[in-house]
Amino acid sequence: MCPSHPWFRHPERRLLSGFLGLLLSVLAGGCATTTTQIAPDVIEEASPAPQPEAAQFIPVVRYGRYTLVELAPMAAQRDLLLQTIDVSMPEDARATVGDGLRHVLKRSGYQLCETAHAVIELYALPLPAAHLHLGPMSLRDALLTLAGSAWELHANDRTRQVCFERIGEPAGADPILEAPAADAVQAFPLVPSISGGQP
Repeated sequence: MCPSHPWFRHPERRLLSGFLGLLLSVLAGGCATTTTQIAPDVIEEASPAPQPEAAQFIPVVRYGRYTLVELAPMAAQRDLLLQTIDVSMPEDARATVGDGLRHVLKRSGYQLCETAHAVIELYALPLPAAHLHLGPMSLRDALLTLAGSAWELHANDRTRQVCFERIGEPAGADPILEAPAADAVQAFPLVPSISGGQP
């Protein structure tokens, strides 16, 4: 039996010697690592950073204790068709789409154009009960809802007129419509009878 070194007889010293051995192996292994040559990255010419735009001065005014209000028009004030409306139509049993369009446009700043025969046909259609209350929605959406999906909205901002055109029909072309069979009128010439009596 071989006597052990007095250093290893105490358990605390064994732990300490194990730790020192581990530390020496890490240090020796760290020194033995080789570094690989890293190829330098290709330097690409970078575009210059965009210059920040000059800050736009937006005038504001204090409105109350904690509120600042911009002194600029809102989007609905610039484009009147974006204004939000909530409209209830007068309950008339004989209301037409044209009456509904005129009522929606009443305080909007726009008016209806009444030029084409086809548009007059749209205006004469009866107003559906579902359209007696519209909103809240934008004025553009309310007009398109009243007209229906077969019509296209055109707004002339210069004259502030709103016009409708059938989808797929060239502008200014009025179709020749045949009268429905129920509305057909048959004309008979009035010829006075010669004998003066009734036939």
